[in-house]
Formats: sequence, structure tokens, C-alpha cells
Amino acid sequence: MKPPLLLIGHGTHDETGVAEFGRFVHRLRCRLDGLPAEVSGGFITNARPALSDSIASLVARGHHHLIAVPLSLTGDRRALGDIPGTMALEQERHPTLEYDLGRPLGPDPRVLKLLAERLADARAEMPRFMTDEPPAEIEPGETAVVLVGHGSTDPAVNAEVHRVSRLFWETHAADLLTVETAYVSHTRPGVPGGLERCRRLGAKRVIVLPYVLFAGGVLERIWAQALAYGANHEGLDIRCAEVIGDCEGLADVVIDRYEEALAGGGQSSAPAARRPSTVLPVTPFPGGREREATARGGLVTALAARPGSARATGPGSPKPERERLDEETFEAETSDAETETYGARMFSAETSEPEAAGGTGTDSMIGAAGRGEIQESRGDAPPLAQPGVASAV
Repeated sequence: MKPPLLLIGHGTHDETGVAEFGRFVHRLRCRLDGLPAEVSGGFITNARPALSDSIASLVARGHHHLIAVPLSLTGDRRALGDIPGTMALEQERHPTLEYDLGRPLGPDPRVLKLLAERLADARAEMPRFMTDEPPAEIEPGETAVVLVGHGSTDPAVNAEVHRVSRLFWETHAADLLTVETAYVSHTRPGVPGGLERCRRLGAKRVIVLPYVLFAGGVLERIWAQALAYGANHEGLDIRCAEVIGDCEGLADVVIDRYEEALAGGGQSSAPAARRPSTVLPVTPFPGGREREATARGGLVTALAARPGSARATGPGSPKPERERLDEETFEAETSDAETETYGARMFSAETSEPEAAGGTGTDSMIGAAGRGEIQESRGDAPPLAQPGVASAV
């Protein structure tokens, strides 16, 4: 049996959004019943069922590894909540719990396709907001779209919504005048600002397209802002499309995120020691040269075997000319290093002999000069320069 799917929803006080979330969880239960895999869902705040209750229920039924997928189009942590922090708290309550966190749902080509379907429904069937007169024939080049996101205090999240607008325009609405971006709250432009821009560009019809998953308070605010703008612009045909909502296309995207996280493409909560190692194996020197270099104190570097270097390595086997030259070079470098070390030791011993005999060596002379103990120089020799001090000539 596969790990259960845990859907994480954005808490809302609106009963319409909670009910639609519940219907979508039921749809996924029916879809994943043949895998088999259980499906549960919960909200981080403001609504029930609470996420903690859903997790406790799954753990009580013997599930200790979950695949969590946030029902979010942008992955805005400030709007959806701190999912990693919430899951870490649940792991404290249930020490055996592990989870993999899937990616947000958008922007996905299938989500853009669902937006195109909602746009087509609005163009064909949605009534006009302001007048009851039959609508005049309006060309696609005179029709604009305002794609409306939640809005966030995070500029990166707002930029992602703007990117979706551009992708949607070029892939599903290239025949329209423009696709502008607006936000419900937290940032500009708002819905009236997006509508005004479309009007100034020459649009005669503007369709407000919510970039929202489920109906609820956010959708009502979008409609209210559009109606308020339309009240002062009677000559502009303003229509509002529906949200993406509970549908098979959205279920396909969620199942894809589930399978992706199950295959290791999500953010895992497993300890690092249990994850697969990505360290590449080290190829040793051929013929035991690694042990020889270690014994000599040299620097060991792992080298890949040269093509065509396979040979007999038994006693008495003649060595190829290339390897013999390499070994001679390696031994010469090691000998040079040993010679430099020996010379440094001899120099150290020579400079320490005067001090041992009671005389004054180079180091002690410098120290005496630094303490002011040497008052004059011998003969015509110049005074000894202190280290780090420039002498005037």
C-alpha cells in the first residue's frame, strides 16, 4: 500500500470554500482508491478539519510516512502558513512520522488549460454586469483579460502571478488585446487598476479571470471590486469568470505532484543519514602507488585509469615506459621535498648554536634591539634594522 496523500488547505472562514475543499478531497479518494492509497485533508488555520486532526487520524491507522501536497497555486508561505514548521510540530507529537512535501500546483500547463476553459465559459455565457441590453459584437482584438491573484507581501510571489499572466496570454489568449495582472490585496494594482489599464488600451470588453482554486471570500471580493469599477464605466462590458474549482483536471495535477514526491522529487523530512549518498567513488592509483605516496608523506591524488593501461602486475613483470617515467618523476619530487626539509632543519640548528653557547644569535639581536638594550653598533657596520620597520638611508 502506498503512503497516504495529505492535502493541506488554506484556512478560510467561508463555508463555501470549506465545502468545495471537502468535495475535492472526496474526488481524490475515488481517484486513488485503485492504487491503493488513502487520502485525507486539513487546514492549518481558521477552518475544520484541522491539519493536526487529520495527521493524528492517519498515524492512529498505522501510517507513519505521508505525502503532503499544499493546495496552493503560488506556494505563498505567508498566505498558506508555515507548512514545514507545522509539520515539524506534528513530528514532535508523533516521533515516528515522516513526510515528503510536494510542489505547489502552479504554474502548470494543465492549470493554464483550466483557466482557458473558465475564460471561454465567461466569453460565451456570463451575463454583463451593468446593462440588460444585448451585447454588441466585439472582436477578440477588443477583448482584454485581467488575471487576478491573491496578492502577497512577498515580491517573488507577486512576480510569479505576473509570469502566469504572460504564459497564459501567449499560450491560450494570443488573439486577445492583452492579459493584465491584478491582485486582491497586499499589493498593486488592484482589480480597478487592472480594469482601468485595459480600458485605456482600447478594450471594449474585459473579462476578470480569478487565479484562485476554490470559491469563497476571495472570489466575492474580486466580484465586488469589478462591480464597483463598472458602476462608473457603463460603456465597458465587464464579465467575471469562475474559479478553477473542484474538477478532474485539477485532480490530475494533484496526483502528478503526489507521484512526483513519492518518487523522491519532493522535500523530504527523513534524516540526512537515511538519504542516498551522492559522494562519487574514488579511483585509487594503479599498482599500489597510493600506498607508496602515503608512506612517503606525499600528496595523494586519485587518478582515473588511463585507457589501455591494463597489464600483468605479477612479480617480475616489466613495467611500461610511461609508468616508469611517472614513478621516477614522483620519486624525484618526493626527494626534493625531503631535501628542502633537511636543509630547513640544518639552518634551524645552526642559528640556535650561538644561543646555546651563551652568545647572541640573529633572533636574540633583533629582540635586544627591540627592547633598546643595544646602544651602539660595532665598528662601521650599520645598525641592525628592526623587522617590519623601514630604515632611512
